[in-house]
Formats: sequence, structure tokens, C-alpha cells
Amino acid sequence: AVPVLAVLAGCAGFEWPIVSGKAVYDENCVMCHGTSGKGDGPLASELFSPPTDLTRLSVDNGGEFPRVRVLSHIDGYVRGENSSGAMPEFGPLLVGDNVLLETGEGVVTPTPKPLVAVANYLESLQVSE
Repeated sequence: AVPVLAVLAGCAGFEWPIVSGKAVYDENCVMCHGTSGKGDGPLASELFSPPTDLTRLSVDNGGEFPRVRVLSHIDGYVRGENSSGAMPEFGPLLVGDNVLLETGEGVVTPTPKPLVAVANYLESLQVSE
């Protein structure tokens, strides 16, 4: 199932991201987070602290996928207090065409399609418990 995003679909020229979130993930994330997203990538044991289990983001957030927090963490805008600093800031890598994404309380933010695509992919990896 494709996650529903709060976007301004009525805007002229709107196109759904055709960027593959899995491809973006495989290119940028799999070395640490693993193909499963559980933090078991080939470099995981080399890191100071283990990578986050990306399959439990919804479970750890009361059953709701924390889209804005995920987007902010990936692009480097916001770093959590538990961040080891090992995760690169991918904002500069995820540039290009944007979609308009509601990021809460009616705020609409132009967001790079690859960033939205990888967040959608991560949402598809979520476990229920």
C-alpha cells in the first residue's frame, strides 16, 4: 500500500515522486541499516553505536509513522540526542525536484522527491510489534 501524504495535489504541475525509495535506501542506507532496515548492515559492527532499527519507528512512536521526524533526521536538519554522529547528513545528496508536503499544523514545505521516496520506503518496512 502506498502511504497517503498530505500534499497539495491540486497545484498545477503536481507529479507523484517516481524516484524509487528502495533505490535511494540501497544506495545510501543499506551499508549501516542493512537490507532489512534492522540495523544489521555490513558496517554496523564498525560503528560506535548500533544503527537504528528502522522497522520499529512506528512501534516506538505509538503506532504512527513519524514522517516529519524521519525526513528531518535523514536530511540532517534535526539530530536526536541519541545520535552518535555516525549517520551522514543526506540533505545535500537529496536535491532535485520537490513535492509540497504538509509537515504539520498546516505548514507546507517543498521537499525533495528522493527524500519523500525514501521515507515512503521506510514506512513500508514498519512492523506492527
